[in-house]
Amino acid sequence: MDSNQKSRISIQVSLSGYSFNVSDENGVRRSPWLTPDRVFTTPEFQRRYDSVELSLLTPKFTLVPKEFYSEEAARELLSDVAALEDGDEVSAVPLEERGAVLVYSNSVGESLSRVLSQLVLTVGGSPAPVYPEIYYLLRSMETCPEYNKILCSYRDGYLFLVVAEGRTLLLCNVFKAVDFTTALYYIFLTLKRFQLNPEVSTIRFRTPVTEEEEMALYRYFNSVEAL
Repeated sequence: MDSNQKSRISIQVSLSGYSFNVSDENGVRRSPWLTPDRVFTTPEFQRRYDSVELSLLTPKFTLVPKEFYSEEAARELLSDVAALEDGDEVSAVPLEERGAVLVYSNSVGESLSRVLSQLVLTVGGSPAPVYPEIYYLLRSMETCPEYNKILCSYRDGYLFLVVAEGRTLLLCNVFKAVDFTTALYYIFLTLKRFQLNPEVSTIRFRTPVTEEEEMALYRYFNSVEAL
């Protein structure tokens, strides 16, 4: 890494724990999935970074074309596709490159993301906002070099999946998958629907995959990469 390149940490959070990727002058380091009790002893969380990205694997989201979005209707738009409780907070973030607004709720019964937001700070001392995991999957489309883009995260029974051809977004969805075999089923079902051949495609994950999961993916895909 160039000495002038900024330090960066990306943290993914779910109900069962977290993982992170660090990029700095020492290169790139990726953690396995870690349990919440290790948060305050993780050395990478004891320093500050030029850039901090913090995501929560919430299944409560919807992507709305900006011409159909209004702040007053945000809760109604989200409740059309996600089961919301009365006390669930609803937020929104624009995706200008997609001409859309991502409406979401981080109310999934956890507090770890808020703890990490206050613990892992930027060089200037600012806490990172907590965005849904799907937000960073969508943003990763812009830097994914392949024409067929297959981007995933999987943890705690949910598969988050973004599929695109070039700059055309074909699918942005979350599937309930009790195990990795079920997650694979939804991935292949989606590829079949859009007539994408996994044998000539790269699949990319933001969350860690185990050695066994990676070998399962390599049976079908040309390459398996980490985002």
